[in-house]
Amino acid sequence: MEITAQKIVQIASYFSVIAHTKGRLRVRVNPKIQSEVQNVTLEDIESLPSKINGIKNIKINKIIASVTIEYDHLIFPKEIWDDLLNGKNLDEVIKIIEKLQKEIE
Repeated sequence: MEITAQKIVQIASYFSVIAHTKGRLRVRVNPKIQSEVQNVTLEDIESLPSKINGIKNIKINKIIASVTIEYDHLIFPKEIWDDLLNGKNLDEVIKIIEKLQKEIE
C-alpha cells in the first residue's frame, strides 16, 4: 500500500516520544494502532526510508512496541517531528512530507 502524508500523520498520532536527539527519534507505539489504522503493514512503515527523502532508517521493535527512526536533521528538522508528534501545524507537515516524497519519485 502507498502510505500518504495523511496516513503518516494518522500513524504518528499513536506515537509518544521515548527519546529524541538530533537525527534519531525513538517512540512508543500505542497498541490501539492495530485496530484503528487500516491497510498499513509493518513492511509499509519499514519501507519509508526508500520513499521519503531525509529518513535514513526505521527499526521496529514489536516486543516492546517501539519504533526508532534515524533521519537527516538538515532535510527533516527536529521541529517538524515535534509538530507531527504533537499534532501541531499538520497542514504544513503534510506539505513538507509530500515535497520530500516527490523529490525521490
